[in-house]
Amino acid sequence: MDATYMILLLAIGGISWFVSNRLKTKFQHYSKSRIGLTGREVAEKMLRDNGIYDVQVQSVQGALTDHYNPLTKTVNLSEWVYNQPTVAAAAVAAHECGHAVQHAHSYAWLSMRSAIVPVVSISSRLMTFVLIAGIAMLAFSGNPIVLIVGIAMFGLTTLFSFITLPVEFDASNRALAWLDSTNTLSQVDHDGAKDALKWAAMTYVVAALGSLAQLIYWIGVLNNRR
Repeated sequence: MDATYMILLLAIGGISWFVSNRLKTKFQHYSKSRIGLTGREVAEKMLRDNGIYDVQVQSVQGALTDHYNPLTKTVNLSEWVYNQPTVAAAAVAAHECGHAVQHAHSYAWLSMRSAIVPVVSISSRLMTFVLIAGIAMLAFSGNPIVLIVGIAMFGLTTLFSFITLPVEFDASNRALAWLDSTNTLSQVDHDGAKDALKWAAMTYVVAALGSLAQLIYWIGVLNNRR
């Protein structure tokens, strides 16, 4: 592993740590602001208001494990989000319901992301081994085909990261619009929810840019060694 790649990894890691730490701080802050509904109640109300009655809201273990599963049609909320009547919990619950609304309305970016999930899952598990094998084969035989395959696999995961961005931003926009239109939060609390979701979205932005930077690096490796 050369110095350029090490510097790249350290830079990406540093930015990722900063954003993650900032997100944690924000959610801790907005978890102290109490409202009248728990995360579960916010989720159930948002689903009903959007005419969605076939999605179940359930609690799952762990922290930051909140997600919407389109296969089982479940909004899965971590225990603290599910049970707590806070601004942070409301923001997360509404965001995950935003994905359920996307699913119900056949939102194009969500459909595209769901369609490539199986292939991306396989690529993300194998691409490191393929890239290493590709470097070795290129060094010993001059044949770049395996490295090209590895880069293509990496490119697919990078594409997935960028497709995820509009999905996440749109879910937050739907959540904030609903929270505002239903007066679920006061103006101050609404601003807090918006701030929390902004930093949550930043984690996806950093991941996408980091993936793109590494993809460019590997393309450079291929061009330099051919």
